[in-house]
Amino acid sequence: MVREGDQTRTFRSPSPYTSITDSFFLFGVTRRYRKAIMSNSEAYQVPSYEGRQWWKEAVVYQVYPRSFNDANGDGIGDLKGITEKLPYLAKLGINVIWLSPVFDSPNVDNGYDISDYFAIMSDFGTMEDFDEMLETAHKHGIKILMDLVANHTSDEHPWFKESRSSKDNPYRDYYIWKDPKGFDEDGNPIPPNNWASEFGGPAWEWDEATGQFYLHIFFKEQPDLNWENEKVREDLYSMVRWWLDKGVDGFRLDAINIISKPEGFPDDPSTDFEKHTSSIPFVITNGTMVHPWMKELTRETFSRYDVMTVGETSATSPEDAKLWAGYHTGELNMIFHFDHMGVDNDPNGSLGGKWSYAPYKLTELKRILNDWQTTLEGNAWGSLYWNNHDQPRVVSRFGNDSDEFRTLSAKQLATTLHFMQGTPYIYQGEEIGMTNVKFDSIEDYRDGDSIRFYEDMHVDHKRLSHEEAMQAIYIKGRDNARTPVQWDASANGGFSPEGVTPWIAVNPNYPAINAEAVLADEDSIFYHYQQLVALRRGKLKDLMVYAAFAPVDSVQVPHNEDEAVYAYTRTGGADGSPANESLLVVSNFTAEEQERDFAVLSEAREAGARVELVSSNYKDDAGSTLRPYEAKVYHIVR
Repeated sequence: MVREGDQTRTFRSPSPYTSITDSFFLFGVTRRYRKAIMSNSEAYQVPSYEGRQWWKEAVVYQVYPRSFNDANGDGIGDLKGITEKLPYLAKLGINVIWLSPVFDSPNVDNGYDISDYFAIMSDFGTMEDFDEMLETAHKHGIKILMDLVANHTSDEHPWFKESRSSKDNPYRDYYIWKDPKGFDEDGNPIPPNNWASEFGGPAWEWDEATGQFYLHIFFKEQPDLNWENEKVREDLYSMVRWWLDKGVDGFRLDAINIISKPEGFPDDPSTDFEKHTSSIPFVITNGTMVHPWMKELTRETFSRYDVMTVGETSATSPEDAKLWAGYHTGELNMIFHFDHMGVDNDPNGSLGGKWSYAPYKLTELKRILNDWQTTLEGNAWGSLYWNNHDQPRVVSRFGNDSDEFRTLSAKQLATTLHFMQGTPYIYQGEEIGMTNVKFDSIEDYRDGDSIRFYEDMHVDHKRLSHEEAMQAIYIKGRDNARTPVQWDASANGGFSPEGVTPWIAVNPNYPAINAEAVLADEDSIFYHYQQLVALRRGKLKDLMVYAAFAPVDSVQVPHNEDEAVYAYTRTGGADGSPANESLLVVSNFTAEEQERDFAVLSEAREAGARVELVSSNYKDDAGSTLRPYEAKVYHIVR
């Protein structure tokens, strides 16, 4: 929305959606608008995120639309399906939905390949359906966080179609084009460098028509935008403002820390095509412009609205996070880090990165989480999550998904996470204890990443047997998180009507694991999550959100040596949290009983403090005996 004197007018992002002539006109408007903003830069105040903020106190629920709820019976989740389930989410208690992409897309990467930033993918419905969902969510007190994919577009986006049409097209520089390094003995062009795509193989695609390569860090159908081009940034900022003016409440920024590419595009020394590695860490480590651009993005968009922003920033350290989400840096509210998502990788195995696997050690998981908690405290804000659309199901990964222990370990993991400092995220189905899936055939999988991995490692190069490739997919594949939400025990788990074939098969365990069943059981995982959310947004808000974090030694085992139990305190005093109150959180990560005593608890009792058990996944308190996957929280008032 551009304000000129007393006049207000709204425009769409400049792009060749109607005609090139129209787009050039809009470019001029955008440039004039940006110059007006820049000329008033002295008036701009870098936003401070210090102290109390609504987004620090929020609890977020991620919806992956394609797999959430199929309202029109075509086998695909949709916007009306989300609207239909808003009372369910309100019952859970969450107050923000992170909505994975619903923009128009050819769906090569399940919506993360956008062809039109201003239209809704027909699979999901219409813009009217979106508006209805947004309005209904707001009536339920739930904000909507959109997924901003700004590192790349679809190769069907009008910008890219124009870009690849000729070298002198005005949109050529919207993307990253490079000449070949040379030609091999057979006359085939050699890519400009050895960068590896996230999904396997080179990150460069040859374009025969124009005689150059274009960069795609992800699939070849996802060409990277050239953020060095000021026009690209202007257009993206205009698009962001368009959605914020529509009333959305913020953005999750997809792969945002790879928008800046290393100067000179040097080779990645860690590239290993045989291990199916990715050059994303190299790009992130060596890009130089991401923080100036984030400051510019915030100045031109987010700072003018009361919104929430979270960046997906893999290969990022806690110290880096203070640049991204520092209280006074003028960038994002918070980020997602991935350090704990690599705790079960095997750096010495036959596979690289996320596809490798080794049983995780609790001491290493604790070290990572503790480091993030203590480094960010008082300096920046973080996100808390166990899983999302790109990660396996947490109860199968860090818990125990057996019939005996699934419910207990799901509650234990939830308790461990939700009492930490940061904004917690719940991924759809997590609150009912959904598990990983094991389909028999690669034909049953839909994730392009998993399919490409199987083709590369088994079909094309015979580096893995069928069984070995499938085992990696069973453990780390993204479709573990993308099977439909299991609403009840009817056909298709209630996701789609009987007789309809969902876009991906429902996990066969849906008759036992579903929302209807947990809602009927007062001791279920759902109600445990509901309690945690209620405590965080109510009775214990000050402590759970703002109090200081510290790991705690037990009497029996030092914290950094304990491979069975995770214990920490939250101590009041910061940002108005009560200085005379604290929380002790104790979690057993094993299926065996553990004996642990804590001096902080005994000393409090001896001093006459009030000690109350405020959360537990058992019906009673066995004191120093921690039963399998027991998690309990004591509220101490001195």
